[in-house]
Amino acid sequence: MTTDWLERFKRLGAVREGHFLLTSGLHSPVYVQCAQILQYPDEAAALGLALAARLRDARPQVVIGPALGAVLVAHEVARALGVRALFAERADGRLALRRGFSLERGERVAVVEDVVTTGLTTQELVALVGEAGAHVVAVGALIDRSGARWPLELPLRPLLTLDLPVYSAEACPLCRDGLPVVKPGSRSAPAAPGTSQEHQR
Repeated sequence: MTTDWLERFKRLGAVREGHFLLTSGLHSPVYVQCAQILQYPDEAAALGLALAARLRDARPQVVIGPALGAVLVAHEVARALGVRALFAERADGRLALRRGFSLERGERVAVVEDVVTTGLTTQELVALVGEAGAHVVAVGALIDRSGARWPLELPLRPLLTLDLPVYSAEACPLCRDGLPVVKPGSRSAPAAPGTSQEHQR
């Protein structure tokens, strides 16, 4: 099986081109839809195994990711590491542990994401783990497109790093060219007028 992850993402339709409003509020001509590759169990397992290899030396006891996009990522990484898999969900606009999930004080936690752009969701999840008394020992992602925007001191361990352009709405050349914008994110914020909505974190 090939280990050219970018080729695999492209082949399975997980890298798309157009005009996208990202969950972060930034605009980009490229969107990475990890659900397109994670829908194939063999691919999801391979991705989880590869990302787990980058996190194993931190010896996590739990893997956690934010819903919805990182639920499968957390599950497959945890499977490869032989530990528990949790996910956090938004409640009243904030990430929270629900469905009876909990962390023990002092537990070693790996935080995982599907795609990181600004790192703000990761930062929020790290804070949630800390509030529970657990300790984040590693942060991983399938795709890192954060560039210089990574906000945490803890280093990010991505499977694939992509240097993809992003723009503020005010400086977006695609907006200036009048190209319709698609909002593929799934946070609870409403789509901008004239945009279409898809389901993915």
